Amino acid sequence: MPESRGMAQGMTGLKALLSIHDVMPETRPQVSAMLASLSLPAQAVTLLVVPGRHWSRDDLVWLRGLQQVGHPLAGHGWIHQCQPPVTLYHKLHSALLSRQVAEHLSFSADGVIQLMNDCHGWFAEQGLSVSPLYVPPAWALGSLRPEHYHQLPFRYLETLAGVLDTQSGTLTRLPLVGFEADTVFRAWFLKLFNGYNVARAKAQQMPVRIGLHPFDLSSHLASQIPNLIARVTEFHDYAALGDPEWLPRQLL
Repeated sequence: MPESRGMAQGMTGLKALLSIHDVMPETRPQVSAMLASLSLPAQAVTLLVVPGRHWSRDDLVWLRGLQQVGHPLAGHGWIHQCQPPVTLYHKLHSALLSRQVAEHLSFSADGVIQLMNDCHGWFAEQGLSVSPLYVPPAWALGSLRPEHYHQLPFRYLETLAGVLDTQSGTLTRLPLVGFEADTVFRAWFLKLFNGYNVARAKAQQMPVRIGLHPFDLSSHLASQIPNLIARVTEFHDYAALGDPEWLPRQLL
């Protein structure tokens, strides 16, 4: 269900799906600080969890607490670290975009399917409910093809282009914004990229996906995060992806 913020900011018509990537023991302080800074209803912020890290008892208590207050928990890879690149595409992807985290690119389709099943199963082992959403690190699906979808434990896969429904084979194309600007060049590129996608979302009356990372509040674009959040009039969670009332769908 959407979380409405009304028209208090004088802005109209901007809907959003918001997620925080890379939720793991190492980023626990940053994720907690980001949640406090956002000050949004818990159900409006999906947390993308990396299961294969070293989760202590205290870390799991923290994660269970976040779910108990309403945050949806989604799968986000296994260890969030790829093996050494072996193809030219993988090398370029790592250098320009993924910074060695696109672990799907290290595996065959069978390996990716196993990774995703391990990810899904971890939540049940820890007594946690898992969202139907899975977001591959760096949004890189790797070798997965439509013929593999029936083997996947997650219904929805998020990519750079949008969100794929593995049951129907349809792709919902949704604009994406991000703030992981650790260099001046990335900041310049993301500023243009984000501006275009927010304008596209408003013009086409579709939700914009806001993908935050734990260290974004100290990035070159940190000041733009609260400005964008203030413009959002409705927050949705990914559980609403099957609702035809507000998501335009396009066949693959």
